[in-house]
Amino acid sequence: MLYLTKLWTSAAVVTMLALGSASAQTVLKSSDTHPDGYPTVEGVKYFGELLKERTGGRYAVEIYHSAQLGEEKDTIEQVRSGVIELNRVSMAPFNGTVKETIIPALPYIFRSEDHMHKVMDGPIGDQIKAAFEPAGLVALAFYDAGSRSFYNSKKPIKTVADIKGMKFRVIQSDIFVDMATALGANATPMPYGEVYSSVETGVIDGAENNFPSYDSAKHFEVAKYYSLDEHTILPEVFVMNKAAFEKLTPEDQAIFRQAAKDSVAKQRELWSARTAQSRGTVEKGGATINEVEKQGFIDAMKPVYDKHIKDEVLKKLVADVQATQ
Repeated sequence: MLYLTKLWTSAAVVTMLALGSASAQTVLKSSDTHPDGYPTVEGVKYFGELLKERTGGRYAVEIYHSAQLGEEKDTIEQVRSGVIELNRVSMAPFNGTVKETIIPALPYIFRSEDHMHKVMDGPIGDQIKAAFEPAGLVALAFYDAGSRSFYNSKKPIKTVADIKGMKFRVIQSDIFVDMATALGANATPMPYGEVYSSVETGVIDGAENNFPSYDSAKHFEVAKYYSLDEHTILPEVFVMNKAAFEKLTPEDQAIFRQAAKDSVAKQRELWSARTAQSRGTVEKGGATINEVEKQGFIDAMKPVYDKHIKDEVLKKLVADVQATQ
């Protein structure tokens, strides 16, 4: 009996230590495909710190980075079904579920990162956030993910003609497939974690992403030509399972929303610093970075807009984004 009592006591101590405070604390699981230290991971960590502080330790966030819970497509289903409570994910995989996410995923919809911030921080961003709720999600924040460009193992891409016939991994999104197709490339949707080996073995010629991802996934080791076409400035979204959110008191809901909002400034600061650092790292690692004749890329996108922007709601959103100064 004494042995069992000691065993139970030890287990209780371990549990309390794992939670970091009293047993009343609720620990929320959050997923991210990127490695520890990546700006999106750090943004969610900061959200967790604010949450713990502002709820007196009643809530904490446990982050499963480096795709520990699976690639983005898998974790989206996990958070929708309530297996996990939180998820930081690209908006592109939501395009088929939340039609409003098509807008920020459109190539060349944003003129600059500042333009994207003004759009996503304002009423257009609020409208896109609200559109997640019918999908069983609450969009808490939009995080920076910089501009995405093509990179490959063969040659610098300077014009649309240079990209024709090349095979690129794209996000598992119809818009990204159609964007690559409109440029004359062969689009291959595949999980992010398979890119390195696929380029190395010649299954694909390259991929498209931002500098921090190009660096952190070591893609520059196998695809040394990075061409600054900057086709999208696609923010990422931090979401929560709607049922879990609705179980919170109104006061705690407000704390969650404000903590997420306050984490955005921190994430953007980290993103800016990481982008500069990553560009330097890949250049030192032998990557060649070149400018492109961007207008040709922009002109080639008309079929993408024609195909995906037929709905009146989406047409108005495109016009509103373009009118935002």
